[in-house]
Amino acid sequence: MKEDYYITQDGGLTRHENTVYFENENTKRALPVNKIYSIYAYGRLSFSSGVVDYLAKSGIPIHFFNYYGFYEGSFYPRETLISGDLTVKQASNYLDSTKRLILAKSFVEGACGNILRNLNYYAREMKSLETHIGGIESEIARLPGTATIPEVMNVEGRIRNIYYTALDEIFPENYRIIKRSRMPPANRMNTLISFGNSLMYTTTLSEIYNTQLNPTISFLHEPFERRFSLALDVSEIFKPIIIDRIILKLVNKNMLDDACFRGEIGDMLLSEKGKKLFLTEYNEKLSTTIKHRGLEQNVSFKRLIRLELYKLVKHCLGEKDYKPLIMWW
Repeated sequence: MKEDYYITQDGGLTRHENTVYFENENTKRALPVNKIYSIYAYGRLSFSSGVVDYLAKSGIPIHFFNYYGFYEGSFYPRETLISGDLTVKQASNYLDSTKRLILAKSFVEGACGNILRNLNYYAREMKSLETHIGGIESEIARLPGTATIPEVMNVEGRIRNIYYTALDEIFPENYRIIKRSRMPPANRMNTLISFGNSLMYTTTLSEIYNTQLNPTISFLHEPFERRFSLALDVSEIFKPIIIDRIILKLVNKNMLDDACFRGEIGDMLLSEKGKKLFLTEYNEKLSTTIKHRGLEQNVSFKRLIRLELYKLVKHCLGEKDYKPLIMWW
């Protein structure tokens, strides 16, 4: 079974036969190519063109994060699963404003449905959350009446703001969001959210690579140069399911301490210890399985992402209307 490999130290990649090695002055770690799904590089990474060529032929993407833990970019191997028919139809769903709106609204509906599942879980003990839940439901009711992508994005933005306010009632005082900030994150919770969202984006991108979808043609987010915007669309659905639930677990079970963070308030980042803890929980979450309603078999959370992309393929091909994943568990 192939696995994701997380590299959190500075070092280099070398190749010997069918194995890639990560090496620095303290470590030599074998990465058997036939077992690598994706590589996540959080340290400065050096490698030869031969290593890159070998990884490319094996279809292994590398996602790069800078010193601060922010996503920088990806080495995205040449596409092997190419379908001209799907690319044309995916583009036509973007170019037709009515078709694009349908998909954009679906992504928001899926994300918000999963947000509500998170809040309803805690509302059983915290009745004060019902006000926020009602606010989100009111905003969702506005979605059918939206006629442009900016209107859809505005609804999504207001829902996120209500959600973050609600989470501040769940989290202890020193882990409250207060206001969403990114570069740099202003406090511990913003640091955790930013780190997790970058992971979710890159995992989704890796899954897109293993389908025939074009990662640059999106529907909710605008396609721009130098970004794979379809990964932004699809990751919206999974951030509440995976990232937010990991953060809730880390905070509510007191798994984090001062040593997990570095910097000052207003310029807060995860330390080496914090990154490793989050990555361990993330990998465990992706590997967790649930009984799939339609397939009647256990599937991992990572597999759910791929299945979501397959639903999008069928929609673009006109075989079956896309319905976003909303947690049933």
